[in-house]
Amino acid sequence: MGIKPKTNAKTFSQDILNGKGEVYLMPRSGGVYQFRMWIPDEKKYLRRSLKTTDKETAINRAEKRVFEVHSDLATGRKLFGITLGELVDKYLEWRWIDVEINRITKERWGTIRSQTNALIRVKNSELRVAELDENSFYDWRQMRSKDNPTVSLVTVRNETATIKQMFEYAYREGLSHFPTLNFRPLTIKKDDIGRRGTFTVEEYDSLIGFMRQYVSKKHCPNPIEREQRLVNRDYILLLSNTCLRVGELRQMLWSDILGVEERTNEVGQLVSLVSLRVRAEISKVRTSRDIITRGGEYIKRLKKNSEFTEPHHYLFSNKDGKHQLGTRELYKHWYALMEGIGIDNHRERKLTYYSLRHFGITMRLRMGESIFTVANMSGTSVGHIESHYGHIDEQMKIDAALKHTKINRTGIGEISAI
Repeated sequence: MGIKPKTNAKTFSQDILNGKGEVYLMPRSGGVYQFRMWIPDEKKYLRRSLKTTDKETAINRAEKRVFEVHSDLATGRKLFGITLGELVDKYLEWRWIDVEINRITKERWGTIRSQTNALIRVKNSELRVAELDENSFYDWRQMRSKDNPTVSLVTVRNETATIKQMFEYAYREGLSHFPTLNFRPLTIKKDDIGRRGTFTVEEYDSLIGFMRQYVSKKHCPNPIEREQRLVNRDYILLLSNTCLRVGELRQMLWSDILGVEERTNEVGQLVSLVSLRVRAEISKVRTSRDIITRGGEYIKRLKKNSEFTEPHHYLFSNKDGKHQLGTRELYKHWYALMEGIGIDNHRERKLTYYSLRHFGITMRLRMGESIFTVANMSGTSVGHIESHYGHIDEQMKIDAALKHTKINRTGIGEISAI
């Protein structure tokens, strides 16, 4: 069928492929050709912009679209019905299975949920998946910048990976008519990789000092509240001494504590060491590791103050002993501590419980521990330590410059401070 002239010179339509689809142009389309196709099973028109003002190009694209739609329908794909919000719910439900079989951690699932929530903030959750195409999120960085002007490039990059995986899942399940998404390439320089906030030595000392007041009977006469503060104090001290990830410590059981012993260090001081196991299922990298570190006294104190210390109980459990200590409870104390030591900009500096791990790693490197030892202890790669902690701070450079080499009796060079 040929072009059907309308009363308005800029308005016409043309059937394609013996009436299987239609290319049309209307005044409000701004000269851009449109496509529509009747879907009998769903009793609706599928409408799409052909994104061109050239008639021949429009017809070619429309014919290709007809074949794609028929292919989708033949494989049972629904072109209407599911919304973006419903897709997010289905995807999160599917990824939760990965948590149940220990393929990913609960914390990783929480990150995925946060990333998909960003998607439905940018795009209406009631938007039909059928109204999208592979380029609907091409300028994701610009979209996210409008939603949150301070969002980092690394966050944007990680979100695009998750959103792309979600739409690949949707295609496999017959919920989407396109197999993947396209995103504008991102160039992330090393300096663009935002380092998580960490404390200065002075700030950490202030935190330790303030916690003595925070847990005292004088400043906290309520026994229930004081018990919570005591637990929170040991949580903080263990994070900074063990360099564990927040999720690893929160999921650790008493059965993961392999032992506590007293040792004498090189200057004759008695040090309490703890041996603990990080199970693969609670590790971010899904690899188990056994470590020995300072902090044995905190483990003993925690066990003394805790009501739930059976092997199957969490080190840090909630009030009934059945679940991990809640995030809301943890951050209630965190905000109070940050206010107490005068760090009003802790949110802008991204100072969180995770910062304690970074502080612990930084201090070990400053004390001269090898990168390999620190990487093994913290459960990450040597390359990660080098790229994220190579800067450490200016004092390390000064310390290195103030050292000299001497030859000992074995002929091996050793470094000693001047």
